This record gives sequence, C-alpha cells and structure tokens, in this order.
Amino acid sequence: MKRITLALMALLALSFSLKAQQYVSTEPANRNVILEEFTGRGCGYCTDGHRIANELMAANPDRLWAINIHAGGYAQTSYPNMITQDGNTIHGGFQISGYPTGVVNRTTAAGQSRSAWAGIASQQMNQASECNVAGMAIVNPQTRLATITVEVYYTGNSTVDQNFLTVAMLQDSILGSQADYGNYNPTQWLNGQYVHMHILRDVISESAWGDPISPTTQGTLITRTYEYEIPEVIGSPNGVDVDIDNIFFLAWVSERQQGNAYRPILTGCHLDMVQGSDEPIYPMIRSVSQVGGATCTHTKIVDVNVQNGGTDVLTSLTINAEVEGETYTINWEGNLAQYEIEKLEIPVEVSFGTHPINVEITEANGQPYSTQVTSSVNCLEWQSVEIEGEEEELKLELMQDKFGNHITWEFTTPDGMVLASGGPYTMLASGTGTQLHIEHATVPANECVKFTIYDQMENGICCSFGHGYYIVKDSQGNVLFGDEDDGEFGAEATHLISVEGAVQVDITETEVANVDYNHADFMAHMTCSTYPDEVGFSCRKVTSSEPMIINGVYNEFQNILGFTDDLEMSSIYMVKAYAVVNGQTYYGPETTFQTWMENVDEFENSLKLYPNPTANVLNVEGEGMRSIEVYNAVGQCLMKQEINGNKAQVNTESLNNGMYFIRVIANDGAMLNRTFSVAR
Repeated sequence: MKRITLALMALLALSFSLKAQQYVSTEPANRNVILEEFTGRGCGYCTDGHRIANELMAANPDRLWAINIHAGGYAQTSYPNMITQDGNTIHGGFQISGYPTGVVNRTTAAGQSRSAWAGIASQQMNQASECNVAGMAIVNPQTRLATITVEVYYTGNSTVDQNFLTVAMLQDSILGSQADYGNYNPTQWLNGQYVHMHILRDVISESAWGDPISPTTQGTLITRTYEYEIPEVIGSPNGVDVDIDNIFFLAWVSERQQGNAYRPILTGCHLDMVQGSDEPIYPMIRSVSQVGGATCTHTKIVDVNVQNGGTDVLTSLTINAEVEGETYTINWEGNLAQYEIEKLEIPVEVSFGTHPINVEITEANGQPYSTQVTSSVNCLEWQSVEIEGEEEELKLELMQDKFGNHITWEFTTPDGMVLASGGPYTMLASGTGTQLHIEHATVPANECVKFTIYDQMENGICCSFGHGYYIVKDSQGNVLFGDEDDGEFGAEATHLISVEGAVQVDITETEVANVDYNHADFMAHMTCSTYPDEVGFSCRKVTSSEPMIINGVYNEFQNILGFTDDLEMSSIYMVKAYAVVNGQTYYGPETTFQTWMENVDEFENSLKLYPNPTANVLNVEGEGMRSIEVYNAVGQCLMKQEINGNKAQVNTESLNNGMYFIRVIANDGAMLNRTFSVAR
C-alpha cells in the first residue's frame, strides 16, 4: 500500500538550489508536539486521557496534535477494531506500565501519565526546533489514491547525521463502544456511542519508525513524495471503514539513537489536504449543511461547499437541490481555480420535521455533469406569541427530580445568543425528591427563541427519582409547551417560540441592471424586523395591469435579488420588490426601465420629445413615424394618434400632472417607448 515515487532530494547550504520549497517555512521556529496516547476501548480511565489531549490541542492550535493508538491489553478486536500493526510496533517500542499513558515528542523511553503531558508539551514548544516540516496531500476520491508531498527544511543542525521522516494517516468520528468509569469526557458521547477521534489508522512511511533522511545540516531542503492507496477497510477482524471525508495526515521528523526506543521528535505538522483528479472538469460537493440554528420560518438556507478537483478553472455551475419533491436551482458564475472551495447558498422551503435533501451538480463549464450528495434539512415546529409591546417575558416552571445537579436549560436566539439560562441545581437528599424552580426570560419582539433543557445523565427529570416536569408560559399565563407529565425527555428537549410584534418593513426602490432584449437583473434592499416568508419582484409592462411575479432570494446583506428572461423587446416595464412577512405582503417603490430592440438605431436617434415636462402640448419628431399611443402609470391607453409625416403634436390639456408613457411606432413596425411628464 506504500510506495515512494519521488526519490529523496537534499539541497546543501551554499549550493545551487535545484528546487525551491513550496510548503515549508525557512524561518527558525520552536518545536511542535506529537502526543502519542496509548489507549483502548476497554480502558475506563482512558476517556480522561482523551479529554486532556483534546484540551491540549484546543489550547495549542497548529502546535500540538494527539494520536490515539489502540494497542495493549485494553485494545479490543470486536467492532470497531482500531488495532493496527504499526500501532503495535510503536507501542512495543516504549515501556508501558498503565493506561492511559503517552509519550510527548518521544522524549522519554517510558510512557508518561496523563498528568505529565501538559508540562512536557510546554517544555517542547518552548525549545527551538532544528527543522521545519510541511506539505500537502491530494486525494482522488474515485481511485482513493493519495499523493502526499512532504518538505523538511533544516534551520539548524541535528545532533546526528541521519533523521527519520514519518507520515501517518489518522481518522476522526469513528463510532463505537468505550469503557468510561467517571464520565470524564461527556462531549464525545453521541446517542449512547463514543465518538473516537484522531485514531491512528496507518503509517505510510516504509517503517513504523519513519524513513531515513539526510543530510541534517542547516540549509538543507528535503522533499519526499508518497503515493498511497487508501484502503477501504483497516483492521482484522471487525475492521473499520476508512471514510475519506474524515481522514487527515500528520508528518514528523524524529532524531534516532541506536539501541533503544528513545527517538525524540524534532517537530511535526498537520498536512494540508485537498481532494482532486486529473480530469479537466471535476467539481466536487464537499459538504451540504443547513445554515444557522433553529428559525421560525419554513425558508431554510442550505450551504453547499463546492471544490474544484479538476485541472481546468471552473467558471460556471448549475446546482439543483431537491427536497420534498420540489427542485431549487442556482446558477453560479465565477472563477474557481484547482483545489479552491466556493460556498454557495440555496434557499429551500421545508415543512415541519426532518427531510432528506439531494444536492446535484448538473452542469459545469457549460457541459453536462452529474455528482450528488444527500443530506438532511430540518424545520422545527414553533409556537407563536403575539404581543403589542417591544418585548415579552416568558415564564419557566421547572420541577426538578432528585438529581437537580444534572439539569441545565437555556433560551437562545438563532445566532446563538443566550437570553437566559439556569442550572445546575442542587441534588436533593431524599431518594425521590422534587423541588420547583420559577425562572424568567425576556425576549424582544419579532424574535425566534429556542428553549432547550438538558439532562447530563440522559434520563430526563421524571420517574424513578421524583416526578419532575417543565412548563413554559407566556406573560398572559398561556401554556406554550410542557405539562406536569412532560419530564421524560432523555438527554435533552428543544422547543421553538416565535414572539411576533408589530412588523416593520422598509423596501427601497428596485435597482435594475444587465438589461437586454429579454433579460434584466433586480435588486432592492430591505430592513425588516423579522425574517420574510417570501421575497420577489412584481414586474409589469406599462401597457398592462397584469404583473409578472419573479421569485427572489434574501441574502445575508438584507438584499432581495432576482432576475427574469421573459421580457419583451422594446417595452417599458415597471418593477417593484415585495416581501411576505407573517402572511402580509409589503411592496417597495416602482422603478421604470426599457428593454432593447434590434435595428432601431436610426429611428431612435431621430426621435425627440419637447418640451418635457410639458403643460399643454408635447411635440414629437422622428423619421418615418406611423402612430402614437399614450398610457398612464397603471397601463391604461389614454389616446391613439395616426401620423402622416415626421412631426406630430400631442394635446395634453386633458391630462393631470404626473408621469406618462408614449409609444411611437415607425412605418417598418419598430417601436420606441419614452416617458414624459405633465406639469402646470
């Protein structure tokens, strides 16, 4: 499975450079840390080691990486079997006397207890490194072939003439069992299964201890490229699927001393990883996710992350999203270079509940294409509260059971702001005791608020340890949800409340752009006290009172966007944006624009209207005019006039002050539309 395809390249200082580095820095830096944690699913205290390793990584981003190596007496061969031959080799190279244990940059011959990791890591990160390491892994998801390039640059001299480069593949999010004596790491439990993270799956170097590299003197650049076919499954028996979307690669350089397992690591790094192909056009859907938290609207925004895995620049994409039998299409245009990622937003309508959503790229760079990903989109049902003021006070009645120390709750907005929270409460002395707590949350008008109650032991607040419950009421005492039999909810329960006040909507005049014979783009800005149910544009010809409804989207900049390709040539249109909020439609001011018509340049250049504005008479001049029609702002035809010549006069005495439209028709059928005003 491991093949080196590009031989070692060593460039000595002061020599002619055959190839400059692509990834690695040449500036001196301190050591990064590789923490190898020896663990197993049967080890009840190992979850505390996982927690400590997670905290160290969070406190030292891009400086420290943990590797969970399942080896030793607590590693299990039942599913998921995460034992590897390389892991056993590394485990056997150190003196291990208990679990969890670990070695930090391999600075000790014996495994160290979890309480010692932070101190050793700090010492290492404050020590100058003799070299830097960096690189990239390019993974073809079709062939499962990874091309991994690693560069090592020596900013100082190693104490030995030969070092060792190791490249390893790790995997996140492997679900399985785990002994846990003290609930040390609760954040990694999901629906009763443990989420195993940063698990060693394979060492890609020829040896578990790394491949030899030299020379190791200041100014040396070493480049290694590996081709590695990613296995479908690793582990026997009861192996675990290798999920390409959850793997990553680490590389490190160690300094070897012969005769024992003491091989201190000089530094390490996380390799950048992209998915790609040799195909010219190869867009990939990297992820599909619903944007933001729970919202009190059926319109949900879905983020689609598209990566260009091909060799050609992507300039256009057509993407369809299908949910509940409806298809939503977006057409993207831009300039996406190889390996770059573009985040696209697709608004979809979703009924209450969780529904599958299928996202498919159907066209790329104008050519038919097909790749698709299935995900899910959720619309949580909400309760509505109508108020007249600017805020509403919600009341929570929470009857805890004996274990109040396990209960917490919060009211939050869709963007995660906490409006109110509470708990944990005290644990009662009696075996099945209860205690009532009255809490309040102030919510601004036109806000969607989420209430969530949590139980750390995942068994709610009822039954064996006291009959608890929770009830949320509005300021008038109306029960929104919950009752005295509603204490059994498992790990958590969530509810939505829409606090609906007086709606304020302000829509600007529509801006029109990119007009041609049948096309126009529209944009209007809207400020609204709540998220709209629907947005779009109402567009009509001035000669018609029937509008054309154009669906729009509402983006994060509070702009309403839309376009149409259904316009007629050489016609005057009026367009205005609209928004539907809580079932009521609000409109912005109308904007007038005109579409193009072919072969009217000479006629158009000759056409003149004066005076404009006019009081009683409008003079019209144009080459080869046949007739004139005058319309008011609502599309009613007020007069028609035949013309015999190049000049005409329109009597406007009967017209009220305001704007009007005049259509001038030439002998060859060409039509031009103009506006004029009457002002007295």
